Amino acid sequence: MAQENAIVSGAAGRYAGALFELATEAGQVDRVLRDLEAFDAMIAGNADLERFVKSPVFSSDEQFKAITAVLAKVGIDGLTANFLKLIASKRRLFAVRDMVRAFRTLSDEAAGIVRAQVTVAEKPSAAVVDGIRKALKDVAGDKVAVDLKIDPAIIGGIVVKLGSKMVDASLRTKLNGIRTAMKEVG
Repeated sequence: MAQENAIVSGAAGRYAGALFELATEAGQVDRVLRDLEAFDAMIAGNADLERFVKSPVFSSDEQFKAITAVLAKVGIDGLTANFLKLIASKRRLFAVRDMVRAFRTLSDEAAGIVRAQVTVAEKPSAAVVDGIRKALKDVAGDKVAVDLKIDPAIIGGIVVKLGSKMVDASLRTKLNGIRTAMKEVG
């Protein structure tokens, strides 16, 4: 547990760690992770819900009632619902997305999964994603999860973060390097 706490620190890490222990004891880590990620996706996809979660204006009672209604509507129950209601009652909803990330980190570590963050300029084909996944498996082993992010600002190429290592083969970085080299020449 000491190593897990080093990975996820702060209040979000403590809450996620407690939930992870409960989920492990109950044999529900996968279900809780799936529910948390669904809730996180709801927040990411709904500006009103995101404002509500982050706003200090609402009382703990208002947050608790609203979260209870949202969870019932989307079918999140059990351990995950109890956890989300608890953090609402403790006025910690503002940190829920950090808690989800911390829980995912704990879950990945327990399962031996290495998570790679891959950024590309435009949505790649399934064949390209499969090629990226295969290349990462050669480096990180069979248990690699790919989180794909689309960022047109990199112009082209790819940026890969795998643990503490990063490879930036984006066109933006290459153009910036050329620009710097041209300034040094002139």
